[in-house]
Parts: sequence; structure tokens; C-alpha cells
Amino acid sequence: MGALDLAVGNLLSPVVLFFALGVGAALARSDLSFPEAVAKALAIYLMMAIGLKGGVEVSRQGLQPQLIWTVLAGAALSFLIPALAYGVLRLISRLGAVDAAAVAAHYGSISAVTFAAALDALSRAGLGSEGYMVAVAAVMETPAIMAALLIARRAAPEAATGSVGHLLREAGLNGSVVVLVGSFVVGWIAGPAGVKPIAPLFVDLFRGLLCLFLLDMGLVAGRGLSRARRFLTAPLILFGIGMPLISAAIATAIALGLGLSTGGAMLFITLAASASYIAAPAAMRIALPQAEPAIYLTLSLGVTFPFNLAIGLPLYLLLARSVSP
Repeated sequence: MGALDLAVGNLLSPVVLFFALGVGAALARSDLSFPEAVAKALAIYLMMAIGLKGGVEVSRQGLQPQLIWTVLAGAALSFLIPALAYGVLRLISRLGAVDAAAVAAHYGSISAVTFAAALDALSRAGLGSEGYMVAVAAVMETPAIMAALLIARRAAPEAATGSVGHLLREAGLNGSVVVLVGSFVVGWIAGPAGVKPIAPLFVDLFRGLLCLFLLDMGLVAGRGLSRARRFLTAPLILFGIGMPLISAAIATAIALGLGLSTGGAMLFITLAASASYIAAPAAMRIALPQAEPAIYLTLSLGVTFPFNLAIGLPLYLLLARSVSP
């Protein structure tokens, strides 16, 4: 499949089109909405489905040394990206130290829904991946939050609140992390035979429920864009598009050294290029309450997420194909 066909196929996939429908409906001020309980249930379902699939694959393939190296590389990347993102923000924008640190946390942490969309893209391309990439995703949630807090405490000591231990607990026990890791362990223990009876729910329905969730994400992103237009200066929009590309380039070089498959490399690059809008915002509300949520949440969900969904994923697959064995 050529690069153009890959990009067009992604743009015309139901996953992207339902997200676009949600954004359009929100910008047009439609009354379409999802009850909060339904949106939360869909998010839990996606984390469970992703975790189970990864656990089953590890059960099938067994533990490998490559898993340890990939997990360590993901954790290191998550910890280092915020410093780079913070430096870029301070260079090109007028954001203060606290807001810049809060935004940086989002770009070092990961988006599990972008990860889910990448899995869907791989499925449409007929490619598999290392099952342990789910564990890598879980590990990459927290180091970025810790790094951003350290940056903020160094740049503006009066801004950071709460102990590091408390923040570690909040980040580590975030619902998405608990469900993702827990489901991974369940899938690993149960194995292919144990998970087979529930496959109709967690495998066959995955793509359809992902479309429903992305419709809701489109509504949330569209309404966020409407409310926070005054914060989205040109330098910040440039950052929201450029920072994922910088992270993807770094992750591509690391993926080459790890010897990942095409699918595994694509997921690793996607994780590095994604931006959190669940775990990181919750942590920043506790650790950096002075930071403006309209800035960091709108950038991650309203700019970077749609960019990754529409343009980033095909690009990351091309990068993965260029470095995979």
C-alpha cells in the first residue's frame, strides 16, 4: 500500500469520520451528547479490550528480553520528552513556566485512545504487533508527570503543591492505568483459550465501540475548541502539531535499535507522539493547580489528538516500515 493510499484510507476510515462528525456537531452547537456514565463505560471497555489483547499475545509468545528493553526505553522516553517540550514551549511561545510545565507533562505521557486507533489502523493494514506494547503504554503514563513536576518545582517552586509520593499514588492508581494493567494481567493469565468465550464482546465489537467513543471525543474536542479559542495562539498550534513529529522522530531511532516489528515500531512511535488528556490533566489539577486547563487540555485533545488521528497514524506506520527488520 502506497503512502497516499495509506493516508486516504485512514482519513476515510469510520474511526476518523466519526471523530470528525463529533467535532462538526459541537462546532455547529448541536445538542448531541453522551451521558457521562456512558462515555466512562466506553473508556473502560476500550482499556479492557486493549489490555486483554496484549496479555493474550504475551501469553502466546512468552516473555522475551526485548520486552524489558522496550519497557525501559518507553519509560526513559516518557521522562525525557517533557524537558524537550518545555524548552520548545518557552522558546516559541509566551507561556509562563507553570503552564509550560503542565503542557509538557501531557506530551510526555500517552493517549490510550490514540493507541487504540493505532491498533485499529494496524488491523486494517493486516499487521500484528508485540503484545507487550500494552505494558509499554501503561509504563509511559507516569514518568512524564514526574518530570513535569520536577521542572515546575525548579522553575517556580511556589507553584507546585502536594508531595511526590501523593502524586505518584494518584497517577499510578488512575483508573485507565488500573484497568489497562489489570486487563493485561488477566489476558496473560487466562491465555487464548480462557479469553475465547468473551472474544465476541472484546474483539468483535471493538471497532464499533471505538467509533462510538471517538464520536464522543469529537464532541468534547469541538466544544473545547469553541471555549478556548483565545488561548490557541499560532505558536501553540504549531507546537501541538510539531511536537508529536519531534517525538516520533526520536522514537523511530529508538525503535530501530530495539528491533521491533513493523506493528510494534508503529505503536512505540505512536505512544511517543501522542498526548495525554486523561491521566495528565487529572495529575496537573492536583500538582499544578495554577496552570490553565484550557491551554493544556485544548492543545492535547483539540489539536494534537485530531492531528494524530487523521495524519499522524499513516505517517508513523511509514516510519515504522522504514526501520523494522
